[in-house]
Amino acid sequence: MRATDDHSYNITENQTHIRDLNATILHQLDIDHKKLTFKYQVLDQRLTGVGEEAHVIKGILS
Repeated sequence: MRATDDHSYNITENQTHIRDLNATILHQLDIDHKKLTFKYQVLDQRLTGVGEEAHVIKGILS
């Protein structure tokens, strides 16, 4: 469960980045998020980003 501030705008604990959510969705579709790339301005890009590592959120899968 996620906890938010008094205005329900900012997450205060158990934060999850969008790249992790995308990696989890691709995992459920049986697609390796590290191998799914596309060309953008001559560079290979990934839906989960290339700067930081994305992780599948195992806690929501059951």
